[in-house]
Amino acid sequence: MKTPSLLLASLLSSAAALYAVDFEKDIKPILETNCVRCHNPKGTEFEKGDTDLNLSTKETAFESKSTIVPGNAEKSKLYTTTVLADDAKKLMPPRNKVTNDLERISKEDSELLKTWINDGAKWPDGMKLTARKKEVAAAGSTAEASLVASIHQKILTAPVPATDKEMQGYTNTIPGSEITYDMVPIPSGKFKMGSPENEPGRKPDEGPQHEVEVGAFWMGKTTVTWNEFELFMYPNEEKKARETKKLDPALNAMTDAVTHPTQPYVEMSFGMGKDGFPAISMTQHAANKYCEWLSAKTGHFYRLPTEAEWEYAARAGTTTAYFWGDDPKQIGDYCWWGKNSDFKYQKVGKKKPNPWGLYDMLGNVVQWTLDQYSPTFYQNSPASNPWNKATKPYPHVARGGSWDDDDAAKLRCAARRASDATWKIQDPQLPKSVWYHTDAQFLGFRIVRPLKVPTVEEAQKYWNSGVEKDNPELSKAE
Repeated sequence: MKTPSLLLASLLSSAAALYAVDFEKDIKPILETNCVRCHNPKGTEFEKGDTDLNLSTKETAFESKSTIVPGNAEKSKLYTTTVLADDAKKLMPPRNKVTNDLERISKEDSELLKTWINDGAKWPDGMKLTARKKEVAAAGSTAEASLVASIHQKILTAPVPATDKEMQGYTNTIPGSEITYDMVPIPSGKFKMGSPENEPGRKPDEGPQHEVEVGAFWMGKTTVTWNEFELFMYPNEEKKARETKKLDPALNAMTDAVTHPTQPYVEMSFGMGKDGFPAISMTQHAANKYCEWLSAKTGHFYRLPTEAEWEYAARAGTTTAYFWGDDPKQIGDYCWWGKNSDFKYQKVGKKKPNPWGLYDMLGNVVQWTLDQYSPTFYQNSPASNPWNKATKPYPHVARGGSWDDDDAAKLRCAARRASDATWKIQDPQLPKSVWYHTDAQFLGFRIVRPLKVPTVEEAQKYWNSGVEKDNPELSKAE
């Protein structure tokens, strides 16, 4: 039986083989943003031209018979050096030269190189390559602001109910795919956020309990699954899959412009399953960008829930420790947790929902919220739609408890969890990835769609925290 990582590589290889590789569309960008940045006559800021290999033209790229062997990728260094172990001396790009804009070549791109070479390594005559950096839109950049404005303009054209009483649940298909997701209407209202001092298992950061008013929104019936997230995670495969759907080119251009995750260094389900299972181990930044991408795809505004919205939805009008009551003995009917999960996450929607029809609000995976974690935020929390905006990369708030928690108290509606830099401790990259938490296999997210569409400025802030990069000096909790 294949291991998950070998299976993933096999699937990528098979998928790549189904499509004809276009040099200008598929291969040229890979070479220009990775290989040619070092291997060109003038050099770059990385190697200053001290390499004897020039990959900028067809003639010079084929000078060394071992660099590209048409018809045999396994004997072509252009391919074989991209699939070596992380610590291999001949890995390309070299580990000591990887930066925020020069990353390890993804498995998808390596498979494209392999397919291109095996198909004869056809390189159009006269086509010269130019070294360039990957285009990554920064949170506050002009490009990102322009993109958000375009997405926002599209959102404004979609019809919206006048009041929360007119809101209905709906099922949506992600354009360009067969993947669907369900949204549940959550009415506006007030509730007591936090826990009373006498609640068993209560922590000091859950108080003081205070009344909060929350506006109406839709919330995902379940957490986001791998079926949904991998459309965003693997853009090359998503582009190929949507070719038969004949989508509007303008829509494709908009969604492709959203910054996508880099290729992960490990198989991110860790062998626990993909089809129908919750997506895990993404950073809050990755979850935010997924929401931006899905908004561009669908014309509906999506984002992460605030901490207040999450607890309001989890309680679903109840005031007890758990939405079914105060007795944790019923936890197995509603939650996957450390005592019944078989040491792994489970498929979404298999336990009983809460009174508002939301599944897995407690248990299975802990869920991201938008908020910066502060143990004292409740002391001065706004009474209406509170959101503790992020000002540093750690800690942020996650809610709900997980399959890995043996203590039922961690699955209470009021229980809070603070993200930590140790969630990336095994990430081999320097600097650490802004996309993945390799050591948070208990972590996922669900989406919300507020009834009131935000302004373009607000949308920009929801999707771009600006603090996604790790900074140990700013990562200490109060």
